[in-house]
Amino acid sequence: MTDAPRTALVLANLGTPDAPTPRDVRRYLSEFLHDHRVVDLSRWIWCPLLHFVILPLRAKPVAKKYASIWIDGEDGGSPLAVYTRRLARAVQTQLPELHVVDAMRYGRPSLHGTLARLEADGYARILVLPLYPQYSTSTTASVEDVAACLDVIKPEVVEDYHLDANWIAAVADSIRAAREGSSGERHLLFSYHGLPERFIRRGDPYQRQCEASSAAIAQALGLERAQWSLAYQSQFGREKWIGPSTRDTLQQLAARGVHDIDVVAPGFAVDCLETLEEVADMLAHEFARAGGRMHYIACLNDSPAHARVLADIARRALG
Repeated sequence: MTDAPRTALVLANLGTPDAPTPRDVRRYLSEFLHDHRVVDLSRWIWCPLLHFVILPLRAKPVAKKYASIWIDGEDGGSPLAVYTRRLARAVQTQLPELHVVDAMRYGRPSLHGTLARLEADGYARILVLPLYPQYSTSTTASVEDVAACLDVIKPEVVEDYHLDANWIAAVADSIRAAREGSSGERHLLFSYHGLPERFIRRGDPYQRQCEASSAAIAQALGLERAQWSLAYQSQFGREKWIGPSTRDTLQQLAARGVHDIDVVAPGFAVDCLETLEEVADMLAHEFARAGGRMHYIACLNDSPAHARVLADIARRALG
């Protein structure tokens, strides 16, 4: 260890199943939905519902969704895992003085196991950078919970980067590049992962930060307010979620005669089930049936620009 970097950077993402099979999906969803940060119902009520109703019903159809986007090859797997792994390698090239690794809050490589291993290997300082531009108690706070469990080292955690100037510029540049040569009349829709309203009522800043990110990106693109919209996807269950929903917004835009739309998901650092299967596939087909054309703009993924942004955030966090 004498010649090794003494500071480690962990890029932490949400997680994904190991394989697109009902068994692996069930294992992953069980860990994810057991987190009280994600579902804060009484365990006496929630656990029987989860294990005897939700998981048996959801594992097989969700596995099919993952199978539809799975990346083949030696470096393949779930897109979220593949792009996060590649992104960590790209950030490592930007930060040769650090040891950069990727980890998952749920699934593998386990965030808890990764942090424990870094501590055991003698790293003097650990910075965790959750790949969530906007802070939420359901995501970033859960990462902070894990980071607080180490015995000796207390890892530092970057809370958010929703208005980081370099990140805003990188997202705007990616949108600009995707729209190059297209009609300037295409409407831009920002789609973020949804969140139950009760989180916002308790003071969660997520919705406010999504709105701020969208406004800043739109400003960087020189868009007027009428040229873009904001919505929230991936809603489930019966309780009220923040809105409007991405599906409803697309239907409303089609009804208004807006039939050429670009959709971008800046709340997701890398593409995953929610962007590729839900937005780029399912919602795009629904919009096409309404007579429209949707153009999905990929996440920053493992692009050099993304690696530079995260490396700069890490440098500033480490002082």
